Amino acid sequence: MFGLTALELARIQFGFTVSFHIIFPAITIGLGSYLAVLEGLWLWTKQTVYKDLYFFWVKVFAVNFAMGVVSGLVMAYQFGTNWSYYSAFAGSITGPLLAYEVLTAFFLEAGFLGVMLFGWNRVGPGLHFLSTLMVALGTLISATWILASNSWMQTPQGFEVVDGVVVPVNWFSVIFNPSFPYRLVHMTLAAYLTTALLVSASAAWHLLRGDDNDRLRTMLSMAMWMILAVAPIQIFVGDLHGLNTLKYQPAKIAAIEAHWENKPGQGVPLVLFGWPDMAAEATHYAVEIPNLGSFILTREWNGQFPALKEFAPEDRPNSTVVFWSFRVMVGLGLLMLLLALWALWLRWRGRLYDTRAFLHLATWMGPAGLVAILAGWFTTEIGRQPWIVYGAMRTKDAVSNHSTLTMSITLGVFVVVYVFVFGIGTRYMLKLIGKGPDNNEEVPPEKDSQPHRRPARPLSAAPDDVDAQPSTS
Repeated sequence: MFGLTALELARIQFGFTVSFHIIFPAITIGLGSYLAVLEGLWLWTKQTVYKDLYFFWVKVFAVNFAMGVVSGLVMAYQFGTNWSYYSAFAGSITGPLLAYEVLTAFFLEAGFLGVMLFGWNRVGPGLHFLSTLMVALGTLISATWILASNSWMQTPQGFEVVDGVVVPVNWFSVIFNPSFPYRLVHMTLAAYLTTALLVSASAAWHLLRGDDNDRLRTMLSMAMWMILAVAPIQIFVGDLHGLNTLKYQPAKIAAIEAHWENKPGQGVPLVLFGWPDMAAEATHYAVEIPNLGSFILTREWNGQFPALKEFAPEDRPNSTVVFWSFRVMVGLGLLMLLLALWALWLRWRGRLYDTRAFLHLATWMGPAGLVAILAGWFTTEIGRQPWIVYGAMRTKDAVSNHSTLTMSITLGVFVVVYVFVFGIGTRYMLKLIGKGPDNNEEVPPEKDSQPHRRPARPLSAAPDDVDAQPSTS
């Protein structure tokens, strides 16, 4: 297919499926915590606006949760089908970590999800709030195990290779490997920012249509406070993560910065824009700020760090890709901060809910968190190449022995099925958001003809009348 090898097709296929999957858990993490906050505020203040927002967003959560579970199952199978040599090599690490996620996070979510979605009128307020908290906690525990597994692949620790197979010798070092704390915090904050942007975009879109009410104003206000609080912390954590990456994956940093060589006695510029050329070992049309790269990464004006030419050509990540994916992530992060600062200014002037230019920007920024997550994920994963386990196993040695034809067919099938299935699910979720929260909204009651019926799947929590006209009360 298009002159690509079976290895390249396997990487594209995994990248395609993980790109779909990572979107849904990110929203699940953010919405889970948001729902816990909404229910807690309702219990504390008894203001119905928080209850209305809870019932509105729990429907979106249910649909998103279902799509996240389905997309995650496909990824798990790919380790055995497309990356069997990796599974044989590092299965003693990856297998237990994924099993721990199931035994802790998934069981916790499964145990309390039904009460959260369908138990509002069947259990007391305290037990229902506990269920919401447990589901939110489950999403965070799930992220913890998944990122522990992936971080180990980035900065592997606590193992030995015996007879060509990884043997864990220190599980504490395996789980709490050097990049794990930074990546866990960075990803969790990214999920919160993503959710806040989706919530604010929904509120802004309805306000632009003239559907002004206290529920929409509360959504927008809470989201902007969240972005204002989290965006600066995310920038700080991102800087710490970059320093950690420089220590353990210097080739990745060199590729991100398009830093080809050090010049004696000179600092490293920050390349704002340009086109890194892997073949020419140069960056064309570079727009630079002298010495700023040195200051950011070494805290010294003339400090130097490893350059790409110091690594063998076969050990260099693709600078052309990670250079731009990193800048997309950082650029969107700065836009999020500017959006929150603008909101703070408008709030002070009493114009937060009726400044149309701001509302338009908030609407357009709705998917910015998801795009930033994907850009950051591409930076992380492509920047790790050519290693699947950094320094221990190359990606080309991990792929299964499938033909180019087989990988081409399966990739095509994945694209068609994913676009169809998740396209329908995403469209339905957007319709739910587009309907907007109603006054005194409730979970749909059980059908009178089946008084004993209990919904058995998350999607049962979503309404059947999603195409009904939104309420403007």
